[in-house]
Amino acid sequence: MAGLARGRLEVTTEAEGQIRMTDTAAVELDLAALEPYRSELTGYCYRMLGSAFDADDAVQETLVRAWQALDKFEGRSALRSWLYRIATNVCLDALRGRTRRALPMDLSSPVPATTAPVDQLGDEAWLTPIPDADVAPPEGDPAQRAVFQETIRLAFVAALQHLPPRQRAVLILREVLCWQATEVAELLGTTVASVNSALQRARATLAARDLSINGASASTAGLAAEERRLLARYVDAFERYDIERLVALLHEDGSISMPPYTMWMQGHAELLQWYVGYGKGCDGSRILPASSPTANGSPVIGQYKPDGKGGHAAWSIQVVEISDGRIAHIHHFLDTRLFARFGLPLTLDD
Repeated sequence: MAGLARGRLEVTTEAEGQIRMTDTAAVELDLAALEPYRSELTGYCYRMLGSAFDADDAVQETLVRAWQALDKFEGRSALRSWLYRIATNVCLDALRGRTRRALPMDLSSPVPATTAPVDQLGDEAWLTPIPDADVAPPEGDPAQRAVFQETIRLAFVAALQHLPPRQRAVLILREVLCWQATEVAELLGTTVASVNSALQRARATLAARDLSINGASASTAGLAAEERRLLARYVDAFERYDIERLVALLHEDGSISMPPYTMWMQGHAELLQWYVGYGKGCDGSRILPASSPTANGSPVIGQYKPDGKGGHAAWSIQVVEISDGRIAHIHHFLDTRLFARFGLPLTLDD
């Protein structure tokens, strides 16, 4: 298989005609033309696929294919369009025959706090978070950067998964990346009328889910001061396991979820009961900030549970969604592979 390390690409040819990695001056020179596109390609592939890990693989495959034929292209505009054509084909191939990724809230209604955390789905079923720094938009118009951030939020990416893959590509290219309909038609090998029709259907699907592309309220300067203070109060309450104070920081209809468990809970009464019931194992946890302070436009932290040996072990990556001065939802992603992605260790020694 093609090999590509996040951060750089090194190439040599194997007997099977595939690509491996090595350092050569010529390769580095060629790759300098590709590296500026890494972040935006990652953002595009993530929106298409709903997984940070799958996005890495898709960008890997895209850049390897591009390196193999880079000498056929000249000019920044042509190169960018060509890279997106490759990335789109890679994503469409990856999505063929695959079920959509989701969040627990997409699959069922909230359950009582007395529900045992038993039912799970495999990793391939779930949306995963991604550090904002990995998909940072290019420098430019603040309104466009706000659209980039708004369209990376977990609820929006989850809604994208309801679109057929080609509709998904059209919506992202037209309304997130602001491509012309003629450019998208050329990339997809179709007509402008077909692109406009797909965009109209995609917009209708988002509207039915009460979502739209509007970055007017999105911050592009990281966490606001009041959000940082709210997060600090939440972390302090969680580490002290002061559940009444913790739950008071959430909206009355605030909720929590814990992929890969399919269950989720909503409302102060249920959450109070959960944290002192099945959730009691989180008592004594420690929290560390991630190296990238935000994921999908929201604060992100790492939770470590006591390991029974005097230390703490990685348990969940928490993405804390904030609205109107309170916490709206806490995503507890129990996939410990994410800790490395967010620059966090797997264990803490006291």
